[in-house]
Amino acid sequence: MDELLRDFIAETMEHLAVLDRDLVAIEENPADSQLLDNAFRSVHSIKGTCGFLGLKRIETLLHAAETLLGKIRDGGLSAAVATTAPAALLGACDRARSLVAALATDGHEPDGADGDIIARLELSARSALALPPAAEMPVADAAAVSANAVTASIRVNLDTIDRLMAEVSELVLARNQLMQVLRGRDDGEAALALQRLSQVTSDLQESVMKARMQPIGQAWAKLPRIVRDLGRELGKKIELKLEGAETELDRQVLELVKDPFTHLVRNAADHGIESATERRRAGKPETGTVILAARQEGGAIVITLCDDGRGIDPEKLRAVARRRGFAGEAELLAMDEHQLQQLVFHPGFTTAAQVTSVSGRGVGLDVVRSNVEKIGGTVDLSSTIGRGTRFTIKIPLTLAIVPALLLDCGGQRFAVPQTAVAELVRIGDGHRVEWIHDAPVLRTRGRLLPLVRLADVLGFGTSAGASESLIAIVGHGTRRFGVMIDGVDDAEEIVVKSLSPVLRGVRLFAGSTILGDGSVVLILDPGALAAAVGTAESGEAALSAAPVSALGTASRGASMLVFRAGDSAKAIPLASIVRIEEVGMREIEQIDGKPALSYRGRFLPLHVFGALGHPANKRRVIIAEHDGKSIGFPVDELLDTVDESLVLDGSMARPGLLGVAALGGRLTEIVDVAHYAATRGAPLPIATRSAA
Repeated sequence: MDELLRDFIAETMEHLAVLDRDLVAIEENPADSQLLDNAFRSVHSIKGTCGFLGLKRIETLLHAAETLLGKIRDGGLSAAVATTAPAALLGACDRARSLVAALATDGHEPDGADGDIIARLELSARSALALPPAAEMPVADAAAVSANAVTASIRVNLDTIDRLMAEVSELVLARNQLMQVLRGRDDGEAALALQRLSQVTSDLQESVMKARMQPIGQAWAKLPRIVRDLGRELGKKIELKLEGAETELDRQVLELVKDPFTHLVRNAADHGIESATERRRAGKPETGTVILAARQEGGAIVITLCDDGRGIDPEKLRAVARRRGFAGEAELLAMDEHQLQQLVFHPGFTTAAQVTSVSGRGVGLDVVRSNVEKIGGTVDLSSTIGRGTRFTIKIPLTLAIVPALLLDCGGQRFAVPQTAVAELVRIGDGHRVEWIHDAPVLRTRGRLLPLVRLADVLGFGTSAGASESLIAIVGHGTRRFGVMIDGVDDAEEIVVKSLSPVLRGVRLFAGSTILGDGSVVLILDPGALAAAVGTAESGEAALSAAPVSALGTASRGASMLVFRAGDSAKAIPLASIVRIEEVGMREIEQIDGKPALSYRGRFLPLHVFGALGHPANKRRVIIAEHDGKSIGFPVDELLDTVDESLVLDGSMARPGLLGVAALGGRLTEIVDVAHYAATRGAPLPIATRSAA
């Protein structure tokens, strides 16, 4: 295929994408002369080039489209016909797009005719003339516009830009290497030259990055057409507003986020926006609104998509998750509204009652999250019933050159993108490590974060002489966790290189880079670290909801769970606790005048410290066991977990109370689980630790 034909295909696809957007807008406002002029010029330009290249089939099709557009522009059609004609023109665009795609594949125009589309265009054009001709309006000279555009920009092959970016990446590596060589040397002239080289390299890097940048609006070009078609298919009135379409990001990132945008818009149109009847009943305008907006924040792009639809009903999510087995009953009861909303990202999750051509298969939002997280981005969701839903996506500007931290582990260095590291903390100074189910967690700022030793993940074992007192708090999507490391070596701008095919099956690494000293360093994948630490989809949100959702044997010291129940602080040994559940007070029954709970098909007796409270309330219930018997303790508040020497004062001991001890700086009653299990405990265990 020669260069001329290649340029024609690229330009035509761009023209058709813009034409789609303009025709959708004309359908809403056929009197907009600016839109009509733009659409007419686009069709005329493509048709003229087709005539030059001898592409008769496409030329004939677009000639009929041009004739119809001309009549709409000149006011030669009735208002009713002018409103319906864009549908015929959109059909012509689709046919032209398929012909150009075949041309790109085969190198020649496909055989055949387009009589069906042309007949529809001519029928619209022959409609009765009901309006006087529009006033003559000045139209910009197409040749002058084209000449001005050429002087302002030129078309460059993307391969050329990519090669230029690769060379700049090598220059950045060479600069880093030179900085490493001259580090510590007292050479003023060399330092001055290096400073100048570093400045020029940074400027060149920025210029090439700008050359790769494209407006995000290019990824949105097809969305107005999608919303228009979906609205008709679903019988809904939907308006799409695009804000910040001029915001630019790397074309590589742009290509990767096109599908997520499409999924989100389709989801908003199908699940979010109600029918006109529903909206009238709710006191809303008949036309639903979907707003897609983009803005730049530092080295990232933030995209929000919000609708004014029905919102997401947490109870409906809970019912679907229960029916499909995505989470256990206890898990679902313990989830707050935000955690429940995150279930929509679970593969296969859908609230659609039946499978349609638009939705129902559960393959939408999980694709959005996985695609965004692959490029180091995050997706968050918030929704209010009756008011709408908002998705917030944060993605990096580029994937080629990124700032990174170099972490030490087992005598080796590994890189992790700085955008993934929220902070670095040292054990002590308000940060301490605790143990739950023999697994470490970090208590920081009143919440618990799961921990993983980087040495364990990498298979290094215990690092000789390493204190591992430094923890990198890493964020991935909505998840947050701590990584125990030996130390931080440096912060450096790194050039991301793809892994060798031999290593691509190792999921722990996202790529590699070459440092200034010439050493090759592997780049850790935050998503793989999240999988290693075992954080579920709910991530940090689940951990922040309570000290823990399920506590079990602790391996160190006198480990106790401290809680408030009745009029005092109380504690139970973690070794006795099976689970902690949140239950509604309405679920508690009275058997022989004593409270009990039907839990997972079994009988669970309860011991209540104080009063149960209002039936509409919910309370957490600690489920403990002793000698195979289970007992539940409703609590008002979970206060803390402590791991310290227990000095018990038995002078206040009584049945059910072992005594009083000072735990976490407060006087605490130590509950005798054995007493309550022996007197009222269920003879069969409610759950086993393996299930917890």
